[in-house]
Amino acid sequence: MNKQRVKVIPRRKFVEMSLKGGLFLAATPTLLGHLSSCSHPAAAAPGMDLDKQVLDRVIAKALARGGEYADVYLENRVSRQIIMEESLFRSGLYGISQGAGVRVISGDKTGFAYTDEITEENLMRAAEVASYVARNSSVVTPVNIAPAERDCFVAVNQPLNEIADTRRIEIMERANQAAMDYDPRIKMAKIDYYDQVRGRVLATSEGIYLRDELPLLFFIVETMGEEGNARHMSRERVSMHSGFEMFDQHTPEDVARRAARESIAMLHAEDAPAGIMDVVMINGWGGVLIHEAVGHPLEADNIAKGIGAFTGKVGQKVAVDNFTLVDDGTIPNLRGTINFDDEGTQAQRNVLIENGVLKGYMTDILSARQLDMERTGTGRRESFRHIPIPRMTNTYIENGTDKPADIVASTKKGLYVQSLSGGSVNPVTGVFNFTCREAYIIENGKKTRAVKGATLIGSCLGIVSSIDAIGDDLDFAPGICGKGGQMAEVTCGQPTVRIRGINVGGSRA
Repeated sequence: MNKQRVKVIPRRKFVEMSLKGGLFLAATPTLLGHLSSCSHPAAAAPGMDLDKQVLDRVIAKALARGGEYADVYLENRVSRQIIMEESLFRSGLYGISQGAGVRVISGDKTGFAYTDEITEENLMRAAEVASYVARNSSVVTPVNIAPAERDCFVAVNQPLNEIADTRRIEIMERANQAAMDYDPRIKMAKIDYYDQVRGRVLATSEGIYLRDELPLLFFIVETMGEEGNARHMSRERVSMHSGFEMFDQHTPEDVARRAARESIAMLHAEDAPAGIMDVVMINGWGGVLIHEAVGHPLEADNIAKGIGAFTGKVGQKVAVDNFTLVDDGTIPNLRGTINFDDEGTQAQRNVLIENGVLKGYMTDILSARQLDMERTGTGRRESFRHIPIPRMTNTYIENGTDKPADIVASTKKGLYVQSLSGGSVNPVTGVFNFTCREAYIIENGKKTRAVKGATLIGSCLGIVSSIDAIGDDLDFAPGICGKGGQMAEVTCGQPTVRIRGINVGGSRA
């Protein structure tokens, strides 16, 4: 990856360097030049327009020793990151990353090799290395590749490569000003702007040839509130596969004020009590709990190994009657949205649990073969250096019929969770834990005192059988999902929900 950095420079100098190419390499071609992520670039980056006959030869080489399936994945990324802290521009980073991976599947085994330089020679060598996994197995003749069609779910109105860096800086300054103006107790704001364009080319032994471009924006505002000895750091973020028009839908001022609100609200939070409590979880980012506790155990790689809480339960009742869980990679422009997965399968809407009944899992090519199931368009990889594995896209609980205000009002005593800071799950046992960043005690149907240090602990089967109220206010929030050493862009979503009798670990006995 080629990079350039700058440190702590005035705005004027920052912009001048940007315009002259000292910060961002203006002459470097990005892939996004059209109004749709499915459009083919007029002038692709070097190596991305590799001749199809070359790709056919690479696939043939990969399957020369045997194996049932092979693919070649080419990738080019161009990214920008700017960080502003304490009203100063702290750093700017421009990145270019390009390479290709070759994969072979033989039975339950996967062979994989990658190269940082896309040439026929390097790809043939990668194919040879990947093919070792299939030696002495039966040989399959690959189908010559031909362009395939996929539906497109990522539209772009303001392509990122057409945006002047002065506009990026203006967005950051607006957020910084809004955060500092919110309350005099806001002592610090940090603004993190990131965008990238990821170009993909995929060729498979099934004869598929696909290419697209996925733009991504990620905007984060962190604020610190301080009063006396009390401090609280909050974090608010928006992210979409979108052009610069994302900031018309999510203004930098709104993002900054949401972060600042939490910093002030939690300044004098009490220590959280511990025990078994009813928990009301806010809509939107509250869905990260279901993402971790239920979504990961429904990814089919562990199911194919015969492990995990949902193994062998398709068609069985696993949740309450009004609980429906969906993973949908087709919702326009969300952070987890894709046109097709990194194996070429069309993105789609997958109902995982419907009215409490388990309907299926999220698969990639390998786990779909192992389980004799359909591919669900959820075989995803972090980059050309990784193999695809089953991953979530936009995962959410469908709307219920309850009113959010009624859910709180009918909760005599419990915990209202406004924000989660993160958590983890054991996909084998389904046991999870989550830290609450912003939470309040519910007393006699009303939110009262802010509390800190609360942790939610439970199991996936326990939580989906304990939800007794689901609101009608479905919302979404962006996330970064880690699994198997790979990161993925995802969206979590849910309406307001109530979970009866969940174990809450607190800092006050």
